[in-house]
Amino acid sequence: MNRKQFFILLGLVVVIGAAGLYVYRQKNTSWHDQGVPLGQKLLPNLPLNDVAQITIKSGADSLTLARQNNLWRVHERSDYPANFTQISELLMKLADLKIAQNEEVGPSQLGRFDLLPPGAAPNTGTAIELKDQSGKTIGSILLGKKHMKKPAANAQPAGMGDEGWPDGRYVMAGAGAKSVALISDPLDTVQAKPEQWVNKDFLSVEKPRMIAVQFPEATNSWTLSRDTETNEWQLAEAKPGEKLDSTKISSVTSPFSSASFNDVTTLATASSVSNTLLTVQTFDGFTYNSKIGPKKDDNYPVTFSLTASLPTARTPAKDEKPEDKAKLDKEFQTRQKTLADKLAKESALTNWLYLLPAYNVDEILKPRHQLLVEASTNTPAAADK
Repeated sequence: MNRKQFFILLGLVVVIGAAGLYVYRQKNTSWHDQGVPLGQKLLPNLPLNDVAQITIKSGADSLTLARQNNLWRVHERSDYPANFTQISELLMKLADLKIAQNEEVGPSQLGRFDLLPPGAAPNTGTAIELKDQSGKTIGSILLGKKHMKKPAANAQPAGMGDEGWPDGRYVMAGAGAKSVALISDPLDTVQAKPEQWVNKDFLSVEKPRMIAVQFPEATNSWTLSRDTETNEWQLAEAKPGEKLDSTKISSVTSPFSSASFNDVTTLATASSVSNTLLTVQTFDGFTYNSKIGPKKDDNYPVTFSLTASLPTARTPAKDEKPEDKAKLDKEFQTRQKTLADKLAKESALTNWLYLLPAYNVDEILKPRHQLLVEASTNTPAAADK
């Protein structure tokens, strides 16, 4: 290569580099210079304390969370209590969202960002609308396509696709917005699914002293009881040869001690839920009655009723010392308040039909013969002649 050819080639490199820099700056300008400073909040001055209703729409699904008498409820679940922590976290997150990139786009370009209004058509987004107590809209966002962060080629695990993982989302804020913003949070949990927003804090059966299951087939029914928390369980009306197997009853002697549910609906749909009856009485004076319907799709429909007979006075022990009375009285009062609070909380949960996961119910519904020691199949050896 001679000197002249070298300078021509060098000139071409400079021209191509300048062109590339120009394109890069133009692209950057299209995302940054729209009159909205980067780092600015997406919903500036959002009055969080005034939010009294949240509506989320996605496709054909719709969700309304409303604050009634200082308690959030899920409208699509007949105003069942909502998960306040989840709602609070969402509102705090929305108030703190900041713009990472911004671009003005025309209506014809919204589909490629999945920012068309919610509906049955493709490329639609998820709309969030915030209203105050009077029904006035005080904030709105349309969530679109998630921004995917692709792994570096040399850091990509074997067998992993090149789609990467979500690290942000394209959004439009406010009515009549003309620009698309990119935020650094994919907001994965924002879905118009009522069952995901109900409060899953549930009743908890503690210290049972009697458990009875009544099956449609009477021979499968059974009742277990114990005199104290440390006594062994006994089978009521045990027949000759019937003996409890301690290893088999361990799974039935703590029913609903840590229950959970997948969904909830009103008792109006519970008329047919009478397949199996479960009764549990506790040492604290609580009596739980449950109606359990047939399993469907790995869920049992279950209703609950609750009564309680709480102690109103403490019975002193025979060997109680006078100097211990004040301490024991205070402990009794504290325990009494705890039980009263538990009764109030759980009584409010009894007017509903719950869909409980099968793993919470299957072990409780063991028929009578599955709780017993198996009869020996060995026969005595014949006597030698």
